[in-house]
Amino acid sequence: MQAPTMDQAEEPPSMLWGLDPIFSAFARLYVRDILQMTESTQVDVLGTVVYQREREDFFCYGVDDGTGVINCLCWKNDLFKEEENSLNSGVKPSDGGFNPVSELKKLRQAQQSRCRLEIGELLRVRGPVKTSRQQREIMANCFYKVNDPVMAVQIAWMMEVPQLYRQCYDKPLQLQPTATGESAVSSIGKATNIIKDFFKQKSVSRFRPYDVQDLLQPLIPRQPQTALAEQEPVAGPSACQQLRQLFKEALKILQDEGIVYRKVKSQDELYHVTAQDKDLLIAVKDIIREDCKREKYAEKGCHILHILSAVRQRYSLNVSRAALELVLKSLECNSDVVSTSDSHYTVF
Repeated sequence: MQAPTMDQAEEPPSMLWGLDPIFSAFARLYVRDILQMTESTQVDVLGTVVYQREREDFFCYGVDDGTGVINCLCWKNDLFKEEENSLNSGVKPSDGGFNPVSELKKLRQAQQSRCRLEIGELLRVRGPVKTSRQQREIMANCFYKVNDPVMAVQIAWMMEVPQLYRQCYDKPLQLQPTATGESAVSSIGKATNIIKDFFKQKSVSRFRPYDVQDLLQPLIPRQPQTALAEQEPVAGPSACQQLRQLFKEALKILQDEGIVYRKVKSQDELYHVTAQDKDLLIAVKDIIREDCKREKYAEKGCHILHILSAVRQRYSLNVSRAALELVLKSLECNSDVVSTSDSHYTVF
């Protein structure tokens, strides 16, 4: 009996992410593939800086690994900016012996030199892939200059990455088989993808269960009529019960991922599709615009938890953090808002 596998082009549902050892790792990928892959994947890139600019809060580097160029947004942490200011102040020379202040200044200067790169230098960067202003970029969690005078690091990298592709990245995720030889989780994954495709093709903004439940009917196995006539009735869920249960599990995954939510919980099971809910997008944008006028949020922007609390107070108590993250990503992609640092957002 062979273990069922996930289609390489099919992203596994969130309930399977913990089963995939690659999902939580920083994947060493070619830039060419990163520019075409699913967002949120964590990547590890080594390449040459082909353009650079520095702002008060971040460095922006264009990294070329030979297969393509990708923008890397590298935020300065608060300590880095504080040290930048402190290094401009003079340090009195000592009369001899060990001067801890002077040595600390040298250490900080060395640390800053690893973060500030010029064109032609080698950069290694890790972080999730995002889309900003219609372009893919890496939001760096970690970045530093690599000293590689004899190209030993680059050669080792070029030898290792193809092996990782063959041994790990190009192999589909294999699931443990069930007693019947089929994976129930695979059916749930197919069900969620069917519903997602329906939302995308029809531009659905809201729906009720009976609007989409029948789309999953082909996933429910049916016994041949001849077999039903020859065998005695067997206790178990009917096809209709299986369909309802499959839809219920798929709907829970969609809610956990923030793709759908219920604005008001009532007897009328009305669900909203997050990406198509224009009222929610406008509400989030207005909250960020209004609150960023306050002195407390003027410099760094609003934290995502503050935005979530405001959305629940002013719009709907049932908006989840996952749904809010999808909204913020959509607004950032359209350049309506910008992330100023990790989990902080402001308007242009």
